[in-house]
Amino acid sequence: MFRKSPLFLLILNLIVICLVTAFAPLERTLGANARVVYLHGAWVWAALAAFLVSGVAGLLGLIRRKPEYHRWSTALGRSGLVFWVTYLPISLWAMQTSWNGLFLAEPRWRLALVFAVSGLLLQVGLTLLERPTWTSAGNLAFILVLVLALRATENVMHPPSPILSSDAWRIQLYFSLLLALTLLAAYQVARLTLPDSES
Repeated sequence: MFRKSPLFLLILNLIVICLVTAFAPLERTLGANARVVYLHGAWVWAALAAFLVSGVAGLLGLIRRKPEYHRWSTALGRSGLVFWVTYLPISLWAMQTSWNGLFLAEPRWRLALVFAVSGLLLQVGLTLLERPTWTSAGNLAFILVLVLALRATENVMHPPSPILSSDAWRIQLYFSLLLALTLLAAYQVARLTLPDSES
């Protein structure tokens, strides 16, 4: 019974993510510090994926007017926010290990902070309103604005996508595994925050 608990499965998955991160392949330049970068990348991609699917579910809910889509839009929006907010300290850790300091003027980090605060305020407001259609519309608007902001934000020290541009197949294979586990964790968080079907 306890082993089937969604919270237990989430905790178990987080332990596996920690173990996989600890035994990640080293990188020529960053060495063992690359492990933090891998985790940082998987974590933010999981947040973006949750936001994106939340927006899609919200759009489907608005078009098809089915409560189930609104419920999943709500849960995935909350899950995306959890991963986005917790991505910030991981990002600082990655900065420290990769750049030997905190470069808080990095445009992508400032954008992440702004959307963490605005996302938190949005989710609190939508929860207080308790209107599923507004939640779906808010989650759809949030991911659209976030994608536009990311496209318009320049990289100063942050590389565009070092994992995808790498020729090291072991690193890409490892990162794919870590990303899959992190996406599973985002789904598990969404399941834990899924509103009751009556709401």
